[in-house]
Amino acid sequence: MNAPRTLQEAILYFADPVRCRKFMVEIRWPDGVKCPTCGSKEVYFLESRGVWKCKTKHAKQQFSAKVGTVFEDSPIGLDKWFTAVWLVANCKNGVSSYEIARDLHVTQKTAWFMDHRIRLAMQTGSFEKVAGEFEVDESFIGGLARNMHKNKKAKITGTGGAGKAIVMGVLDRNTKKIRLRHVANTQASTLQGFVREHVTGGSYIFSDAWLGYHGLDREYVHQVIDHAETYVQGNVHTNGIENFWSLLKRGLKGTYVSVEPFHLFRYLDEQAFRFNERKHNDGERFVSAMQGVTGKRVTYEKLTGKTEEAVV
Repeated sequence: MNAPRTLQEAILYFADPVRCRKFMVEIRWPDGVKCPTCGSKEVYFLESRGVWKCKTKHAKQQFSAKVGTVFEDSPIGLDKWFTAVWLVANCKNGVSSYEIARDLHVTQKTAWFMDHRIRLAMQTGSFEKVAGEFEVDESFIGGLARNMHKNKKAKITGTGGAGKAIVMGVLDRNTKKIRLRHVANTQASTLQGFVREHVTGGSYIFSDAWLGYHGLDREYVHQVIDHAETYVQGNVHTNGIENFWSLLKRGLKGTYVSVEPFHLFRYLDEQAFRFNERKHNDGERFVSAMQGVTGKRVTYEKLTGKTEEAVV
């Protein structure tokens, strides 16, 4: 696939609607265009409308390259969509909806909706359990105590995690890829359940001294680093996943500023995607993100919680 390598090349290349359509065909239908409704290859292209029509009689015989993707029902052209995907996939600390709105000349509300659709495309979904060496850790996401109202600050006890969102992570030292989840608490059943879901028994697990990880040694080779004493002891450390937390919080605090817990998992998908694809160049990351646009859809009502199916 001939994909652009830089943002400038991408803007020039995708300024042509025909190229945009051909690129979508290569991404979605490498073996030939198929009807998204019935799966038939018996389709023909209507040049005057820029859509295909299925020869089999059924509802929605005509379809565009957007149908069945996160772009479906969007009046925004593919040229702007592709630019937005490029920015979200390649800006290390993320890109705000206000910036995308200015760059693409759309409203901030539209840019916000586009951002979340793109994050859905970056969602990996299920993982297979794997073996090897893993760093596990949890992190609290929320505002600094010194910036809180005195009434909220008064409720903070212990480590200062009260009222903050909690994210659990497992970093595979072999593949250098991370798996994340927004969790309800830091209890042993929650943290260890996430580890067991993703890591094969007998693997090496490296964690800090938090009590929630006690008991993992019954199924894994569990080694602990006590941060009250040291941060590295030979091969025993959690520096890799700590590095990821710094990247995540830099984006959340510096770029997005305010993130509702309701949407946090979407921002985790975005940051995990960039982290896991960091060894690739900008063009390769763009293609990887585009390969996830098919078969996913989210409406504005779902995003804003106006329907019961608010979580994708």
